[in-house]
Amino acid sequence: SSFQSESRMFNGVEKECPSPTEKLARKESLKLQKQNYRQEKKRAAKELFSALKDPSVVIMSNWLKIRGSLKGWTKLWCALKPGVLLIYKTPKADHWVGTILLSACKLIERPSKKDGFCFKLYHPLDKSIWAFKGPKGENVGSITQPLPSNSLIFRAASESDGRCWMDALELALSCSSLYKLTVKGAKEGDICTSSEDAHQHANHGLLLSVTVRLNDSVLLGNHHMEQDGFSDKSEREAHDDWDTATNENGGRLTEESDMDQSDELSTGPQATAYVEQSAEEMAEAGEASQVETVSEENKGLIWSLLKQLRPGMDLSKVVLPTFILEPRSFLDKLSDYYYHADLLSQAVLEESGYGRIKQVLRWYLSGFYKKPKGLKKPYNPILGETFRCCWLHPQTDSCTFYIAEQVSHHPPISAFYVCNRKDGFSISGSILAKSKFYGNSLSAILDGKARLLFLGRDEEYVITMPYAHCKGILYGTMTLELGGKVTIECEKTKCFTELEFKLKPFLGGACSVNQISGKIFVGEELLATVDGHWDNEVFIQEKRSGQQESLWNPSSDIRSSRLKRQVVQIEQQGEFESERLWQHVTSAIMDRDQLRATQEKFVLEEAQRREAKERGDKPWSSQLFHQDPVTSEWTYRHMDTRPWDPERCLVQFEKDGVVQTHEKKQRRHNGLSYSHSWASQQKVSLTNRTPPSRSDVHPSQMGAEISSKRKLQQIFGLTSAIRSFLSRLLSDEPPPCCSSLHVIVHRVCSDA
Repeated sequence: SSFQSESRMFNGVEKECPSPTEKLARKESLKLQKQNYRQEKKRAAKELFSALKDPSVVIMSNWLKIRGSLKGWTKLWCALKPGVLLIYKTPKADHWVGTILLSACKLIERPSKKDGFCFKLYHPLDKSIWAFKGPKGENVGSITQPLPSNSLIFRAASESDGRCWMDALELALSCSSLYKLTVKGAKEGDICTSSEDAHQHANHGLLLSVTVRLNDSVLLGNHHMEQDGFSDKSEREAHDDWDTATNENGGRLTEESDMDQSDELSTGPQATAYVEQSAEEMAEAGEASQVETVSEENKGLIWSLLKQLRPGMDLSKVVLPTFILEPRSFLDKLSDYYYHADLLSQAVLEESGYGRIKQVLRWYLSGFYKKPKGLKKPYNPILGETFRCCWLHPQTDSCTFYIAEQVSHHPPISAFYVCNRKDGFSISGSILAKSKFYGNSLSAILDGKARLLFLGRDEEYVITMPYAHCKGILYGTMTLELGGKVTIECEKTKCFTELEFKLKPFLGGACSVNQISGKIFVGEELLATVDGHWDNEVFIQEKRSGQQESLWNPSSDIRSSRLKRQVVQIEQQGEFESERLWQHVTSAIMDRDQLRATQEKFVLEEAQRREAKERGDKPWSSQLFHQDPVTSEWTYRHMDTRPWDPERCLVQFEKDGVVQTHEKKQRRHNGLSYSHSWASQQKVSLTNRTPPSRSDVHPSQMGAEISSKRKLQQIFGLTSAIRSFLSRLLSDEPPPCCSSLHVIVHRVCSDA
């Protein structure tokens, strides 16, 4: 009877409540199930790691040529293991390039006119086939030419080798989890024997146990999709987390974004699809990475070039040899300053003007350490050339967009625009690149200003750039340095920063390379001094407290945790976008074919000269920027400096070089008739209302009644003011200023 009294109705069926003993047993059973669940995931992870690390677990390995995104072929070492295809630059295990997840791939033979045998690994739904980490937990692989994200084309030396590779890949695709166990103490019963169960087990181990993140998750702007292989979440919870994470759009729209989040997004415009940049070249700190050793065959080219030069001559019209070129455009190089754009997001939140300019200085210093090894000069952009990219901010769920265009060729002027409305900042500016030859040295001067605007604070910071100095051209060691004085100034807050980039003195040691020093003023008062190395640690010393702290230090942790740059795939780029425009020159430089690189570069230069000749005296019209006739500064045509309104703004996105904001649709009503009918009803109701007798009203109620009447009178007066305002808008009389309308609406809302 006691159990019957504790029974309850559930979905129309009477069920008895479990006793405390049964509850405890169920709890212990669930705890045991979770424990077994975690152990199984750990075991699967150990099995996969053992297969990846064990050199004996290899189905096949050999050299294969792989076609990159630049349509060139790269010879790489491929090692096929159950479930994965590991790609290395050399047969050494420490030169890992990337890992292909075979569980997501299909295999097909590809016809080709060239010698050898071609086959293709691809994702049938055009998703990424790459794993996020290497077999030893590497985050970044060896530098090669960029490889496609959703497919790879391989070329074997002969048809027999290619057929052998296809047979091996088909075996690995069908039995992706039958890898050899090398973990000590593993039981024979742990090995899967059923091919179907084995395939599911491999997918479980690949996707959950090793915390592998696919690159297509970055396409959706999601940086929170790494699943902990040892977490205590159930599969259902993990699935829910995955669905929730894929709806987080990183503050932008892409063509593959989930556009069904709301009615607003479902009708929103299509945006450019970005993918994470696969590889990039970056040298280490110090003088060694800024020294170039010229080979004997290239010394002759330098001497023939120097014979044409005179001291003080401008090098902008001189055709430079391709062996000193960095395989990317100058428009691309200018984007190096925004890998730490999240520092600007933090600067907007600083309360004091001094705190904001310190954070701006920290961001400014973060753009110098990313440099190529040796003395390299980027391509001179073609007139009308454009470049675009973006960076996702996982902390603020926003995106920083970068748009650049070459707006003039003689003189060479590059205009750029950076925007993140959600985090509250934008940057615009233009750079005039000049070069001067001084005999044994030359300088590349970047003449121009960048204007950093904090949208919500209406603060503008004017920033200048240092010059690059190359010495040791005729004799000595060729070395590249930065020099000159730069300033960061905000007129509104009276904050001012002056930095000096110092060249290495004649008798200076290694510690005197890449030195900087500077001061921070607020008004006339000196608040702090700055000292350090622009490619290493920089210290700031507060004058009031006398304390010294690290202002900026590009350590390995900082470099690895910086924002990931998103780029447009070369197949989806326009004809005059940098990567597509220079792809043949870049491919030749990557293959170290200087003759072909010179020929491809000559083709582009000749096309530009021919176009200028056909244009004649007709002025060039920029696509994305326009020049102010008064200040001669170039500004972005689609600039939007309004502060972000979270109630109205949904997401910021980019399409065809135009950065714009998708906003909620405003519902429209006939304001005049609506207000008029509402006011009339209120007047009628007040007219017909019988006032109560004074004897029946409490003194407190009388005061409240008087207050209510005053409120109603104010509302009626404001209603008539709005009616008169709207009637003046419809008439020929000049309407009052917008600020008066804002005041009226604000008073109506607050009083009502």
